[in-house]
Formats: sequence, structure tokens, C-alpha cells
Amino acid sequence: MIKGQKVVCVNDSFPEIVRAIYRELPVKDNIYTIREVFLGREKIVKGGDSATVGLLLEELTNPPDPFHKGEQELGFSSERFAPLNEVPEEEEETASAEVFQGAWAN
Repeated sequence: MIKGQKVVCVNDSFPEIVRAIYRELPVKDNIYTIREVFLGREKIVKGGDSATVGLLLEELTNPPDPFHKGEQELGFSSERFAPLNEVPEEEEETASAEVFQGAWAN
């Protein structure tokens, strides 16, 4: 996942502690734009120090992470999102057919 990429939320089930700390949460099936990708932690949710890939989204703004010394904004695990297929299926099929036909044109 990269900055500027469109993603769709696939998991909007959050524990009560997260709902209490965050101002805005993603909603399942809604589309978002990645504002920043960072190395995160699961400290708030699981109480551990394991690393995760975190995302900040253009459409959502939250308070600083109370466990981050640099007061980085609270983000979301990348596992809650899937890349959005930005090419409509119909265009994809047409492009595949053109490539296939071109290979036989020689």
C-alpha cells in the first residue's frame, strides 16, 4: 500500500477502547485514500509491542496516539483495508483481449 492509493475498508469491527479513543473510524465497504503509511504498533488493542503497517487516511482525522512519543496521529492497521480495483472489469477484459490479439498478429 502506498500514499495516494485508494483502498476499501473490509473490517470495521473495533473494540470499545478504540471507539473511546478515536474521533473517526472507517466504515466497511467505504473507499478511502491513503494519506500516510507508517510502521505501527498494536499496543492499544493487544497490549503488545509487535509491529504492524499503519495507515492514515485523507478522509479521517484522529487525535495523537497516547503511546507515541512523537504524538503521531492514531492510525489504522493496513489489514483492515484492501486495495481498490480502480480499473472497471469491462475495461480490464478489453485490455486483456487486445494484448492477446496483438500477440497473434505477428
